[in-house]
Amino acid sequence: MGEIQRKVRVELGPDSYEIVIGRKLGEEFQAFARGAGFSKKAMLLTDSHVGPLYGEMVCSWLKEAGLEPALVTVPAGESSKSLATAETVYTECIRAGLDRKSPIFALGGGVAGDLAGFIAATYMRGVPFVQLPTSLLAQVDSSVGGKVAVNHALGKNLIGAFYQPQAVFMDLELMKTLPAREISTGLGEVVKYGLIYDKEFFAYLESHVKEILALEQESLSHLIARSCEIKAAVVSADEKEAGLRRILNFGHTIGHAVEKETGFARYNHGEAVAIGMVGALHLSVSLGLLSADVLPRTEKLLQMLNLPIRAEGCTVDKMYEDIFHDKKTVGGKVAWVLIAEVGKAVCKSDVSAKDVREAMAYCLA
Repeated sequence: MGEIQRKVRVELGPDSYEIVIGRKLGEEFQAFARGAGFSKKAMLLTDSHVGPLYGEMVCSWLKEAGLEPALVTVPAGESSKSLATAETVYTECIRAGLDRKSPIFALGGGVAGDLAGFIAATYMRGVPFVQLPTSLLAQVDSSVGGKVAVNHALGKNLIGAFYQPQAVFMDLELMKTLPAREISTGLGEVVKYGLIYDKEFFAYLESHVKEILALEQESLSHLIARSCEIKAAVVSADEKEAGLRRILNFGHTIGHAVEKETGFARYNHGEAVAIGMVGALHLSVSLGLLSADVLPRTEKLLQMLNLPIRAEGCTVDKMYEDIFHDKKTVGGKVAWVLIAEVGKAVCKSDVSAKDVREAMAYCLA
């Protein structure tokens, strides 16, 4: 029998759903699938890293729950988040006979979740969608909040929708096979939650580095649940990103520029966000919003969690140009998410080019 350790409810009126965190969640997952009112035909979308490890196991769970899953595997990596890949998956949906009540299950990291969610949002104008995130980054970030998207050659996540899952199941057993670097990339987003929302959580991370890196069960489930609670609280208050939800973009403005300048190959998302947070903290200090000691304190924590704090292979000029192509830039103004104190974020769109360039220079090697 599985053990549920934590449940987090994302309150969005009729679109509310539960996040279940625990170990060996097969039976809980099956009970949900049986009672959800789904059609028999289903799809399990996964990638070429996770599929060989867990695809058959989850398919057998679904079959035992009375569903007929078509297993579709896309190549692992960001390049699968494309309209071209989506097109091939739509074809599989039609071939498998999926109807409007057929669920699409996403098994894998953020790419599988974003792609499956985008397909679920658009196939037959929307079919049920369930997340089974297997990477720490997907668990604490992309699987919560209903942002689904594919990339375009000219930018990340430019083609997408807000589309909430019916449920999210996070089985910690499936994390045993995650490479250490993938743990750290998730921790980049976790540190962000402490900085923007919860100073006690930030202090918890500082004092539990060893347990976290060892994937100790207590620390891991607390860290995932608290991250999900924070993101859920922000998303519940602002589902469509009209205001408060922007604070979740802390570290992302510079982070996205770092990813773009290094061809999405040198740094993964959490690493780029870590560097972007260092830049945003520098900006917060230089604008007189934040006391100077928070920057070295955060740099120390990031390094202990095996995250980079300086980017290589980027130039200030190119990065400065990139931030104006970000989808969060409106009317030529960049909405900067900055920190006033640990646990409190503020948004500013009147930051001078000089200050931005200095902050970018600071976080380049």
